[in-house]
Amino acid sequence: MASATTASQMELKANRVPLGWRDQCSALLLPLNICRKEKLYMPWECDHERHTYEKCQYDDYIRRMKELSKQKRAAAEEAE
Repeated sequence: MASATTASQMELKANRVPLGWRDQCSALLLPLNICRKEKLYMPWECDHERHTYEKCQYDDYIRRMKELSKQKRAAAEEAE
């Protein structure tokens, strides 16, 4: 199931996104890479796209860590 921040496999393949970057924030990576190419990878350009992508990555990390702690808690309760 694709969310608003997940691009389809066809879009990712067409834009030649490596497998390691095909995650929950892949739809935000596509416009960032397009902007980077248009602006010749100038570090001060594409700030909005970069910050949006990095925020998505951070939120995904926090979600995964909460899920992991919930699993650990459940395993500890089960072991008791």
